[in-house]
Amino acid sequence: MVHQDGGSLQIKQVEFNTIASSFAGLSAKTSLLHKHLARTEYPLLQDPIPEHELDLPTNESAKGLAAGLSAAFAAYGESALGHPTCVLFLVQDGERNIFDQRHLEYALQSSQPKPIPVFRLPFSQILAHTTIAPSSPGRQLLYHPPHNPALTFEAAVVYLRAGYGPSDYPSPSAWEARYQIERSAAIACPSVLTQLAGMKKVQQVLAAPEAAAGSSAAAAAPSALRRFVPDEAAHAAIAKTFTNIYPLDSASAAGREARRLATDPAACQRYVMKPQREGGGNNVYRAAIPRRLAEIPEEHWGAYILMEIIEPPPVTNTILRNGRLEHGGVICELGVYGACLWDNETGRVLHNEEAGYLLRTKGDQSEEGGVAAGYGCMDSCRLV
Repeated sequence: MVHQDGGSLQIKQVEFNTIASSFAGLSAKTSLLHKHLARTEYPLLQDPIPEHELDLPTNESAKGLAAGLSAAFAAYGESALGHPTCVLFLVQDGERNIFDQRHLEYALQSSQPKPIPVFRLPFSQILAHTTIAPSSPGRQLLYHPPHNPALTFEAAVVYLRAGYGPSDYPSPSAWEARYQIERSAAIACPSVLTQLAGMKKVQQVLAAPEAAAGSSAAAAAPSALRRFVPDEAAHAAIAKTFTNIYPLDSASAAGREARRLATDPAACQRYVMKPQREGGGNNVYRAAIPRRLAEIPEEHWGAYILMEIIEPPPVTNTILRNGRLEHGGVICELGVYGACLWDNETGRVLHNEEAGYLLRTKGDQSEEGGVAAGYGCMDSCRLV
């Protein structure tokens, strides 16, 4: 997201997600829609916009993510048990975002000369329709389609579009189902460790300020980012994209400073408080932070992080939301997709590619930005 600091414009990272990154399918279609309108409709407006004045970059996000899944499918190889291999899409019960997922499925199936078998499986039905191959040291994950249980496929890749929120784990059997995926030989996208790497707490550890302006020196600690990016120039360039993020524990100096900021009615206006949650609608902003903390037992405050709010420059646009046109100030948030496949044993990277983008636009009075949660709208980029 673009952050305005006085007269300076900077690119700031909001977060990074390592599970269920939605809308790659629909984002590509949104880009095509705007390209079509630029050719056919914008020149006909009362204030026409000639097509040659619009630089609309191609967005192949569905194709890019499908390429990552296809690379994982190829890396898994043929079944040692003689079964046909497949990709499983694990989805939520009553999934509303099915059309986005379908475009990714179609792109995956068309990525190879021979279509890759793809099956959708609700997260709640994992144990009903999958098993670990008995008497096999390979721990192959076998899938039995409900429409024909006599068929047996071996799951080469399990792509999780569920399993990131508490509602996905309503019972011990749901945790057992996730454990079955994790202990199998199937390539999980993501594995539980990769999923945890996208938690807000990890982002806080990487982005914690080494010397925060306005805070005591004791509140700053050496950046954990240096462990992974030792090169000074590269570290400085990456760290420049971070906003200051603090823990809310009571044990560290940074946590105690963050508690002071979060409970101060004036200081809290510059911050957003985030739990370890995904999917939108979970954050607490500005003046609401002290009230929310007062409702939470103090021993649970450490489950949250405190992040400086990004202040975008003023932009005006028209968006279509819930069937209505809304005109006024908007905020845009750009997400860049990527697909990475590596060998856990050797560390060798087999596939690591940028995979298109998602642009979300919302009214500037809305603090949340999730599209599926109803706060934001899908958009595409115009280069200027």
